[in-house]
Amino acid sequence: MNNLETFLGTVGGIVWGPFMLIPLLLGTGIYLTGRLGGIQFLRLGAALRLGLIKRKDEDAEGDISQFQALTTAMAATVGTGNIVGVATAIGIGGPGALFWMWVTALLGMASKYSEAFLGVRFRTTDTAGEKSGGPQYYLERGIPGGFGKALALAFAIFAVCASFGIGNMTQGNSIASNLERSFAVPTWATGAVLAAMTLLVLVGGIKSIGRVTAGFVPAMILFYVLGALYILGANIAAVPAAIAEVFSEAFTGTSAVGGFLGSTIMVAVQFGVARGIFSNESGMGSAAIAAASAQTTHPVRQGLVSMTQTFIDTIIVVTCTGLVIVTTGVWKQTDPATGEQISAAIMTGEAFTHGLPGQWGHWIVTIGLVLFAYSTILGWAYYGERNVERLVGRGGVMPFRVLFSVVVFFGCTVQLGVVWNFSDVMNGLMAIPNLIGLLILSGLIARETRHYLRHDPKLTASRAEIEAFMQGQPGWEDWKRSERSVHR
Repeated sequence: MNNLETFLGTVGGIVWGPFMLIPLLLGTGIYLTGRLGGIQFLRLGAALRLGLIKRKDEDAEGDISQFQALTTAMAATVGTGNIVGVATAIGIGGPGALFWMWVTALLGMASKYSEAFLGVRFRTTDTAGEKSGGPQYYLERGIPGGFGKALALAFAIFAVCASFGIGNMTQGNSIASNLERSFAVPTWATGAVLAAMTLLVLVGGIKSIGRVTAGFVPAMILFYVLGALYILGANIAAVPAAIAEVFSEAFTGTSAVGGFLGSTIMVAVQFGVARGIFSNESGMGSAAIAAASAQTTHPVRQGLVSMTQTFIDTIIVVTCTGLVIVTTGVWKQTDPATGEQISAAIMTGEAFTHGLPGQWGHWIVTIGLVLFAYSTILGWAYYGERNVERLVGRGGVMPFRVLFSVVVFFGCTVQLGVVWNFSDVMNGLMAIPNLIGLLILSGLIARETRHYLRHDPKLTASRAEIEAFMQGQPGWEDWKRSERSVHR
């Protein structure tokens, strides 16, 4: 197992290194931002209004509302990456890593828009009448020939594997270990309850998942963010210096200080980008799977709603975590027991404890991590089942749901060094075929996006108005035929 862990760590270092995924992710984000005319900056307000205030398109086909599709995708992304992932990035790369997480998010919003657009644009219907979409479909349907099919199959296989790693065992283990440390709850008890709760929700399918995530995802984010804002308010005098430190050390590296050993610019970039993608999943293609289930009158509309997920996840939640860690100075403190830097696993908890009276900070982080991680389990269960459906058909969905729930129990009760490294590798391998597909299909995305936004820049058009200005457009007729076709 030690050899396997070492091997996976080496592979992960290559996949997430400076010569493979990092330039591909950033390059794709820059390219799509240019082709789409900075859509993430110009249309963010309209997208937030449609997704968070209006919440749904009337008389639209789909399984769940646009808001539920957004919260399902947010459930999968707002997880341990927002707590432990941020601490890992700062703990290794210094405060400058937070800047590169911001850059990754801002560029990633164009990638997130593009993959969600394609998820709806090429979605289909399974034999149970539910919408199916995502890279496992749009790579094959959008890119003709064997190359597109190979990319789609590769994505589907990697996504199923990743669902058991980063979307299941690692999240369950984080929940169980934190409950045991904070409240002395046995890991087996946490595993049993978590597995039962997961299966209960999954049996109801995407409509059940959508109802659950729409109810508690906004509440859990608000709960966590308010705690962080209280700390930042109490330390308001330190916030400007912390922000200046983030910007300056993004381009200079960080000298050794306290328990921090120091880092170069390249380390700050590498861990900022890697943990940023771990947090918001922009470019991985996963959010497109949830977007494909949305009741929407046009792919552009859901693409813009899905884009806001990255903004909320990183620009809001990750920023709160990162600034609390930097302003409290916990990232450079040492562990009294070992004399070494505080580990990332407890760094955020220590920062919140330092900033709030009594045990409130510790409780907020523990409860926040439990809620974040459980929501990630639900979101990734849906991602996994849609890819199982793509690989073996609808008959594989229910066995997958049962197996997925059982694996949650084992994730809570075993050590996961190998699984964490395996998860990093699978996440990276998922992103590669998707990013290649986004680049190949960028012309289609840009062309159809420009036409729609020329007629409905504020996303206020009714279904009848959309039908009128889309008449005669090849993409419009293709979409309507595609989503009504049944995939067997």
